[in-house]
Amino acid sequence: MSTHSDAEQALTMRDVAARLGVSPMTVSRALSGRPGIGEATRQRVLAEVAALGYRPNKRARGLRSGSPNELIGLVVTNLANPFYSQLAVGLEQSCVGYGARVVLGSTGEDPAAEREVVADLVDRGVDGLVVVPAGHDHSHLAGEGLRDLPVVLAASPPMGVDVDCVLVDDFGGSREACRRLIARGHRRIGFLGLPPSLWTGSERFRGYAVALEEADIALDERYISRHRGDRVLAEKAARAMLALPDPPTALLTANNRNTIGALRALQDRAKDEEPVALAGFDDIELADMLHLPLTVVAYDPAEIGRAAATLLFERQASTVPQPPRRVTIATTLVDYPTPR
Repeated sequence: MSTHSDAEQALTMRDVAARLGVSPMTVSRALSGRPGIGEATRQRVLAEVAALGYRPNKRARGLRSGSPNELIGLVVTNLANPFYSQLAVGLEQSCVGYGARVVLGSTGEDPAAEREVVADLVDRGVDGLVVVPAGHDHSHLAGEGLRDLPVVLAASPPMGVDVDCVLVDDFGGSREACRRLIARGHRRIGFLGLPPSLWTGSERFRGYAVALEEADIALDERYISRHRGDRVLAEKAARAMLALPDPPTALLTANNRNTIGALRALQDRAKDEEPVALAGFDDIELADMLHLPLTVVAYDPAEIGRAAATLLFERQASTVPQPPRRVTIATTLVDYPTPR
């Protein structure tokens, strides 16, 4: 026979949140006394909690005495890419300040896997989500399935859902990198890109194409490869371009893994061959040690994580509906001279 205490314990933070029409994170903040919600909202939550006789189940939250008791889910596409580890560092740095911790899930660039990872994180009780989407269908990131959790997309704008996002200036960075190569006299510029279905893929290619058009240089399909960001595929594509009768005198790569593939293709060139200039999106470790001219489109991936956390917690704290917000992280060009 169940007791009154059993009935109280059966209540969850989500039950309380659902009765009040607020997020579980709001209930958590009201109970813990943490900032981020209005005083009127806090008092409304506390009154409902008292009326229901709810008692937080600390054991279910891991019994982390004195530690953060909110969880933010981070969903990325490729853990092998250093970009995502830096993004996670930035997100965690900010979340700790808000009294939250980060739990990570990876999709392997598979949209179906992304849906499973997101559903699993929601079932495990995360209080918000930061997602680097694997595809262009984001419908699973809104609605009842997410139980009204706040969501922020990283590195891609939302498609079909009204959520906040943090982007990199993909178009501007790629355009400026290509302009730099053109200014140095290059007119045959190969492009090792990403699939056009990806936001980063389409925007970074657009920057390349616009820079060529501005310089009155026609696109040459022989110098263009747009594939999944993989160093092996990038190396193969670069070698094919360099084997042409009139090969490119410069290469522009769309991410750090493509840059590594291009570097592997360039390392076998004979010493008497004309050096091929290289420009790439994302800074890479040991770039200053390379024996060829290199320009990188640099930005701070950790800043994407920090900006996503700010959007997430501001959305949670807001007491009035707000339109989706977009933050764009600026890029800069960094030239690494050839060591002497």
